Amino acid sequence: MLKKLTIGITFGIFTLYLLLVLSLFAFINPSKLVQALGSERVLFSVMLSLKAAVIATSLSMLLAVPAAYALSRYEFPGKRIVDVLLELPLVVTPISLGAMVLIFFQTRIGELVQAHGVSVVFEFPGIILAQFLTTVGIAVRTMKNTFDGISPRYEMVACTLGATPPWAFLTVTLPMAKTGMLAATILTFAKCIGEFGATIMLAGAMPMKTETLPISIFMRVGSADIEGMTLMILILLSVGLSVLFILRFVLTVKYD
Repeated sequence: MLKKLTIGITFGIFTLYLLLVLSLFAFINPSKLVQALGSERVLFSVMLSLKAAVIATSLSMLLAVPAAYALSRYEFPGKRIVDVLLELPLVVTPISLGAMVLIFFQTRIGELVQAHGVSVVFEFPGIILAQFLTTVGIAVRTMKNTFDGISPRYEMVACTLGATPPWAFLTVTLPMAKTGMLAATILTFAKCIGEFGATIMLAGAMPMKTETLPISIFMRVGSADIEGMTLMILILLSVGLSVLFILRFVLTVKYD
């Protein structure tokens, strides 16, 4: 009885999502689909999304690995506060996070950053910053769980054999964490590709300038372009599902 009930609920949820996906094809004209896929605007949105996601993911992982290692291995003043604050992207909506960044750039420090640094608001760097801020905390949390699962004894043994702590980290711990790093990278990339709220607050919705895939969907809804919106959803869905399948394959290889 329990088996049938739980499996039935599982397939019920699956059917709900499947119907949502299949409903997209009711608004797709195959001939127009091929034509739209080759349009300059669609290609721009795809390339902009991929470019921004790759840069933001790289930055997130570059900082997440050492930060997660510190939280996993060391005790330091304010550790609990830091650990909690890193959950900010999970408890604050992306659009609120983007608004917070806009407010920051209205302060004296923010104005100095823009005056002597890189222009962020309504520019390509704003897309990267928005994606970075919404994903780096998730990347840190994922990597911390990975490092928590690796015993510090391996590094201790390496140090007793003459390795320095940094060398032990690079040659022992990091290779053991490669599967977790790959999983964190894939999840971060998927989150970056689908990021909307913080991006539209920071970079705006300007065609052929800051028009990522999610923003393109939003703009096409506003102009009642149902076919165009459906096409962009299918592209975003294809990228997202591909990432999830790769992640599932990676985790299956690790635990099988």
